[in-house]
Amino acid sequence: MSDKSTFLDRPPTDARLTDYDRAHLSTYLRLLDAENEGACWQEVAQIIFGIDAVSDRARAEVVYQSHLARAHWMTQNGYRDLIRSSLH
Repeated sequence: MSDKSTFLDRPPTDARLTDYDRAHLSTYLRLLDAENEGACWQEVAQIIFGIDAVSDRARAEVVYQSHLARAHWMTQNGYRDLIRSSLH
């Protein structure tokens, strides 16, 4: 599991898989699972990122939404780089 202190407020938006993405693959999976289960984003931000959405709502929402978007990017694009790198 990733250390909560290692999260950027916004993950990289590179068109290629980054070291940050590799380090946070389990986070991306947790976010996708939580979304699929209909979990409250505020609770997810607290549990995964350690950010209190009550006291720091704007940051919590940015971190949650941007990482969720990157998780979706991974399912549509980034996985290709992951597969390629595992074949070498």
